[in-house]
Amino acid sequence: MALSGMRGLSVFISDVRNCPNKEQERLRVDKELGNIRTRFKNEKGLTPYEKKKYVWKMLYIYMLGYDVDFGHMEAVSLISAPKYPEKQVGYIVTSSLLNENHDFLRLAINTVRNDIIGRNETFQCLALTLVGNIGGREFAESLAPDVQKLLISSSCRPLVRKKAALCLLRLYRKNPDVVNVDGWSDRMAQLLDERDLGVLTSSMSLLVALVANNHDAYWSCLPKCVKALERLARNQDIPQEYTYYGIPSPWLQVKTMRALQYFPTIEDPNTRRSLFEVLQRILMGTDVVKNVNKNNASHAVLFEALALVMHLDAEKEIMSQCVALLGKFIAVREPNIRYLGLENMTRMLMVTDVQDIIKRHQAQIITSLKDPDISIRRRALDLLYGMCDVSNTKDIVEELLQYLSTADFAMREELSLKAAILAEKFAPDLSWYVDVILQLIDKAGDFVSDDIWFRVVQFVTNNEDLQPYAAVKAREYLDKPAIHETMVKVSAYILGEYSHLLARRPGCSPKEIFSIIHEKLPTVSTSTIPILLSTYAKILMHTQPSDPELQNQIWAIFRKYESCIDAEIQQRAVEYFALSSKGAALMDIMAEMPKFPERQSALIKKAEDTETDTAEQSALKLRAQQQTSNALVVTDQRPANGTPPVSELGLVKVPSMSNVDHSSADHGVTQANGTLTVVDPQPPEPSADLLGDLLGPLAIEGPPGSAVQSERNLVPGTEGVPNADDALAIAPVGEQTNTVQPIGNIAERFQALCLKDSGVLYEDPYIQIGIKADWRAHQGRLVLFLGNKNTSPLVSVQALILPPSHLKMELSLVPDTIPPRAQVQCPLEVINLRPSRDVGVLDFSYKFGTHVNVKLRLPAVLNKFLQPISVSAEEFFPQWRSISGPPLKLQEVVRGVRPMSVAEMANLFNSFRLIVCPGLDPNANNLVASTTFYSESTRAMLCLIRIETDPADRTQLRMTVASGEPTLTFELKEFIKEQLVSIPTVSRGPAPPLPQTQPTSAPAALSDPGAMLAGLLH
Repeated sequence: MALSGMRGLSVFISDVRNCPNKEQERLRVDKELGNIRTRFKNEKGLTPYEKKKYVWKMLYIYMLGYDVDFGHMEAVSLISAPKYPEKQVGYIVTSSLLNENHDFLRLAINTVRNDIIGRNETFQCLALTLVGNIGGREFAESLAPDVQKLLISSSCRPLVRKKAALCLLRLYRKNPDVVNVDGWSDRMAQLLDERDLGVLTSSMSLLVALVANNHDAYWSCLPKCVKALERLARNQDIPQEYTYYGIPSPWLQVKTMRALQYFPTIEDPNTRRSLFEVLQRILMGTDVVKNVNKNNASHAVLFEALALVMHLDAEKEIMSQCVALLGKFIAVREPNIRYLGLENMTRMLMVTDVQDIIKRHQAQIITSLKDPDISIRRRALDLLYGMCDVSNTKDIVEELLQYLSTADFAMREELSLKAAILAEKFAPDLSWYVDVILQLIDKAGDFVSDDIWFRVVQFVTNNEDLQPYAAVKAREYLDKPAIHETMVKVSAYILGEYSHLLARRPGCSPKEIFSIIHEKLPTVSTSTIPILLSTYAKILMHTQPSDPELQNQIWAIFRKYESCIDAEIQQRAVEYFALSSKGAALMDIMAEMPKFPERQSALIKKAEDTETDTAEQSALKLRAQQQTSNALVVTDQRPANGTPPVSELGLVKVPSMSNVDHSSADHGVTQANGTLTVVDPQPPEPSADLLGDLLGPLAIEGPPGSAVQSERNLVPGTEGVPNADDALAIAPVGEQTNTVQPIGNIAERFQALCLKDSGVLYEDPYIQIGIKADWRAHQGRLVLFLGNKNTSPLVSVQALILPPSHLKMELSLVPDTIPPRAQVQCPLEVINLRPSRDVGVLDFSYKFGTHVNVKLRLPAVLNKFLQPISVSAEEFFPQWRSISGPPLKLQEVVRGVRPMSVAEMANLFNSFRLIVCPGLDPNANNLVASTTFYSESTRAMLCLIRIETDPADRTQLRMTVASGEPTLTFELKEFIKEQLVSIPTVSRGPAPPLPQTQPTSAPAALSDPGAMLAGLLH
């Protein structure tokens, strides 16, 4: 914008700058506005130069912060001027002064459209800039088609097409329902072949917005994105003006990798291989240098590449390289790089099998906890919290406790909460847990919430062996001259309940306990006095035979507080004084507190509510929008004989309801939309609909008259249907009425999750359900990731877990509403009770316009509870010989095996956690494998497998399985047989027929709703 020659404008700007104060400036501006208003009234006498000059002055006054409520029409009229100087002024001032709802903009739509479809490239650029800046609905309705034509036009210069792409991006973001992009997949693919990097960068920005809303329509763009990324990584045909500090167009690289992250997976092996070669090149070629600008560019590309590697669930080797690279970053001196390294290492914790590699950098992470920069300290704390498990709990918690004394006050509450949660989740023993919590209270009492000491009281109350130890520790802390009030509360409570267990210890007589607690009474607030009064009453009750001196001292305290202004204190004092006069009857009235019912830890729930998601948005903000949950969890049900009546299905836990006495309920209880309904206790009439009878109280209807086959629970009528496995993978038991179709093959997703611990379980246009699992011995912790893919909330979200009889499964709270573009994490705890191949089922439903209900098999399968163990010949043969014939050792000739080499079979076994032990069998065509199975009933049980193959006929083999438990032997044999006969593949052709096997236990299968439904969905 050339202002030379506009002497009046230059003089005005100079006058404003020379004003000595704000008042003088205001007077000068008002004078100029009056002059402009007067000149505009006589518009016919204005030359184009003068109109342009006065409009520039209006814009300058507006930029100074003054209101300009006139002259808008003059600015808009300049848009239709035939010459560039006036038209430029009109476009710039109009886009600055007017918003999308201004009435005057309607007058300019036709002029803007004429400029867009005209042949003057300069005018086209001005018009596109105006439309992109304002981006109103009327502009989108009228001009979006013309902008789209301009973008795909082959006759336009790259400069115009680049602006057209950015203009269309702005219109689409503001009004996605107005801009029609149907059928744009092929056109976007053509734009990604563009050689001009400016057009390609703008088109990639547009593609990111399009695939964010609907990636299914743009699968054809995926290989184009990989090719563009490959071109950039190899620095092929990259103009010098797009090379930034030796890095080819880092902005385009970042946008391309961001677009690839919206696609759930890359199925084409060639495309996937090419992409990983590019990512490997980026990972290996990035290092820390002295030039800050180059660091910023290279690290922007690197961290986007890391996010893409995690999204694609890459091989462990690449993940190890990523962690090693981040380990270098957290050790450099530059604080920004350390911050990014810690943040991305925290994200890496979401990837399976990486936690052990991250642990190698634990010392450096702990060092970062003492960094001068508080943001780095926060990221280090988050990382330590996420990487903690049973193996390193003591080290990490002790470091946190040591750091607590010197930590900033802004971090102490979060630090205390996380230390308490880690101590609870991974405590090697309960006495250590008590030590940690008491140290926590002692060092940071002001920042320790009531939930923390409530929780330690629950543990002490529910564990008799822990009570004497806790009482001793509480007594020791009371000896300190100055302790926090929270320590007074917890110590008083514990000593009130269990001080009698220390009566024989020196210094622990009732009178001495009372004296040391009473010393703290003058220093506490009114909220603590009721606890101390209860403690005095408990001490008096435990003093047998009664001590008159002690009794008189306590009675005097009760009488003192009988007239207290606080109602709670007054009531306790009066009641305790009256009760203490009853003598021996006080023992029955003031008995020890009963055990607390098992419930979800309030600390863990609080951590979920305050956790921050650094990748997308704050989880605190997310959960503030969530409502109470409708998640239901069916408790373990073990009917004695045959099919139970409705009332025998057991209780249904309702996590969102409080103060519900589950132990006293006699009938099945379910929750629908937050209300409790008592199920009719009368058993139903006999019916052919066995599954419907079993699941009656859970409001799941079975098909009329359907019968369950005893072998593998097949649904009648599907034997000859192609892709029957796929069709039934998410089919509900009743009629399938969903109009929403899933994305991808659900059966293949399930099979993939049987082999790995993280991935996508289900996806449709509105929601994606992912799983991340951690299996330890007979226990498992799955986290369900419920991601809303839309810009509108998903409502009426409900989840129901139907566990088989051999699994105990409990799902945490699931929100009733999932906000737009948000992801919710729902932990699912799994305990394996005994061996079985049945699987649990997730009954999930939500509402987005229409009601959607799906039933999904959960990958809590038998091989998840296996732990590979290699045995030597000295260990194998004695064990093998000690197990005689059936039922502990079973042998079967398996036919119909898919032909494979011995090496391929060994790889298959390893994928199912059966480790092949080479050299034990002298025949090279045979395999010997071993593993350990974990369950509550078997504990750790060694399993041995021998496979004898026939080189002349690879379609059959002889399999021998041995273990110390008959059911385990049979179930493991059938499980291996299923995998050999029907190996999971990525083919989308017709599924092979399900193998017919012997039923494990007919009565158990018929009486287990989870197993029944899983069989139907198999």
